[in-house]
Amino acid sequence: MLRGRTRRGRGSYVAADDDPLDAAQERRVRAVLALGGVPQADLPDGVQQVRLRLLERAASGREAPRDVSAWAAVVASNLAMDWHRAKRRQERLGERLASLRPAESPSGEENSLLSLAVARGLDELPDAQRQVVVLRFYADLPVRSIAEQLGVPEGTVKSRLHTAVRALRARLHEDEVV
Repeated sequence: MLRGRTRRGRGSYVAADDDPLDAAQERRVRAVLALGGVPQADLPDGVQQVRLRLLERAASGREAPRDVSAWAAVVASNLAMDWHRAKRRQERLGERLASLRPAESPSGEENSLLSLAVARGLDELPDAQRQVVVLRFYADLPVRSIAEQLGVPEGTVKSRLHTAVRALRARLHEDEVV
């Protein structure tokens, strides 16, 4: 629990266990995020990130910003840029993965259904499991290389792969694709 006081606006203080953003500041943060191109569904997470950073700043003992509203708007703007960077990274990864796939031969509707079911199954996996599946089966990296690149033990990679493949298999059977 944080103790002490943090500044709110110009010169006014609020107890650290209260919401560090007032309603007007929250509306401003939401507006900056929305104008920065963050989707409506992600706005609450962005507002929470701004709150968290303000609370972390207070907890670290650093002085509160002189103008919390302006500081929060700058942080929100930075978060919007981070959101776009992450989106572009995901798009580039998708493009690289698509380039690794062999050219599809028109072998029929079954392959299309299977590909669609696998893609949906991958979307439903937790990030860590999806990451190892993609690296192992699409990028064709050995378990040892995946473990080194991710900074986790080989056993963790194997465990994630096992759990992910089992979940994908269940999904394919559930969709009656295999």
